[in-house]
Amino acid sequence: MFWYDKREAHTTYMDIRNYYEELPTGHVINVSPDVQGNFMDMNFEDNTFDLVVFDPPHLIHAGKTSWLAKKYGVLPNDWQSSIKRGFDECRRVLKPTGSLIMKWNEDQIKSAEMLKAIAANPIFGDRRSKTRWLVFLKE
Repeated sequence: MFWYDKREAHTTYMDIRNYYEELPTGHVINVSPDVQGNFMDMNFEDNTFDLVVFDPPHLIHAGKTSWLAKKYGVLPNDWQSSIKRGFDECRRVLKPTGSLIMKWNEDQIKSAEMLKAIAANPIFGDRRSKTRWLVFLKE
């Protein structure tokens, strides 16, 4: 996870899951959001946030009981429409002058495929590692 402080006062952490498990390896999976909800249908008013971090699942292939699926979630077969709906929903709740930061991992789906699916281009981001950070404007 990229959070230094998931409970920071200005942060609203949302996830569809609420899950805790201690693995035999000693690792802990702790998904404990402030708001439990679907990123494709957020229960927030339009233009609510100055900054939105969109960190959707990046996996399309993972075993149902794998620690990767438990920790990060898995996209459905029609991942393109799910990512597009989620991206559009993030923009909806973003204030007009806000910024949308998207985290994406290229292990199973390349960034170029994801960008084609959302039909948007970032204003800047990194291009070197498998995990990409992309910055978009609302307008």
